[in-house]
Amino acid sequence: MTMRFGTPPERGRRYVLRPGVYAILPKDGRLLLTEQAPGPEIQLPGGGIDPGESPIVALHREVEEETGWCIGRPTRLGAFRRFTYMPEYDLWAEKLCTIYAARPIHRRGDPTEAGHRALWMTPKHAVHALENTGDAHFVQVFCL
Repeated sequence: MTMRFGTPPERGRRYVLRPGVYAILPKDGRLLLTEQAPGPEIQLPGGGIDPGESPIVALHREVEEETGWCIGRPTRLGAFRRFTYMPEYDLWAEKLCTIYAARPIHRRGDPTEAGHRALWMTPKHAVHALENTGDAHFVQVFCL
């Protein structure tokens, strides 16, 4: 059974399944994260898998779009579900979030996705700063 984080699904509400991939990216004792506006909201880099796209290709694309970094050697750590409203799509979603660990290899430039900024944080601080409790759980288990 896949773990669930966040608020439970509402009875009678229809949710659209949205698979996504997210990365824990350690380097020199810190984690590469993304800060998304408005908010700001601290998140693990990643996002939705496009139709026809493999999870690994999506992971590389999303991390580079949100942080400007290229990654290497992704390893699947696990997955969790969360039920949420996605205002940018006007959609109630059941997000199936697959978490990977990978290495930040090199920075290509600034994030290309609007409203995102790359930042570095220790795992201990990240656990408390991450907006999503599922992300925080995986950082806690795999980094502390």
